[in-house]
Amino acid sequence: METVIIAGEKLLLHPDRAIYWPARRMLLLADLHLGKGAHFRRAGIAVPRGVSSVNFLRLAGLLEEFGPERVLLLGDLFHSDHNHVWGDFCAFTAARPAIRFELVPGNHDVLPPHCYEEARLVCHPEIITEGPFSLSHHPLTEERRPAGQYNLCGHVHPCVRLLDGSGRSMKLPSFYFGSNEGILPAFGEFTGCAEVKVRPGDRVFVLAEDAVLAVS
Repeated sequence: METVIIAGEKLLLHPDRAIYWPARRMLLLADLHLGKGAHFRRAGIAVPRGVSSVNFLRLAGLLEEFGPERVLLLGDLFHSDHNHVWGDFCAFTAARPAIRFELVPGNHDVLPPHCYEEARLVCHPEIITEGPFSLSHHPLTEERRPAGQYNLCGHVHPCVRLLDGSGRSMKLPSFYFGSNEGILPAFGEFTGCAEVKVRPGDRVFVLAEDAVLAVS
């Protein structure tokens, strides 16, 4: 785990692709894409079973480790239309009534409103403000970012390309912090990633072998 100070706030970067904000007792996640494996299998694409189970186990571990009061999901919680995995998520939240689960919607969050109510989710607008942060699914342009706020978001599934000792390159998921925005890695398994361009002054932390490592 790595501790960073962003916009004057201490944030804990966890190797399970989450941020814990101690001052608010809040766990931040992005891009779970629950149900993606089932959605692809239904379309005839071979996807390993058990992907969603891994997501739930990792999330349960984070809740046990940090004991948050709130879990804020920065969009793309569920990948597509309704399937059996949504029932698993509803059971997961129902078993933890002391935790407030919240959703800032993303482009994949297209289920009808009653589904989110069934899951005990508090649904927010596209952009919300918490302390010095504007929280969203998509990265905010300068015009859309409230003045003086630092944007924390998802959507991109950021990764960076590194060279190993033999000169071979590999792409690793990462936390990316620029001057005005921080992008969380995709929490969900089987989500893929997009290489981000690192500029001077950016701070990047890759996830490798259950560790968070600063690379810039």
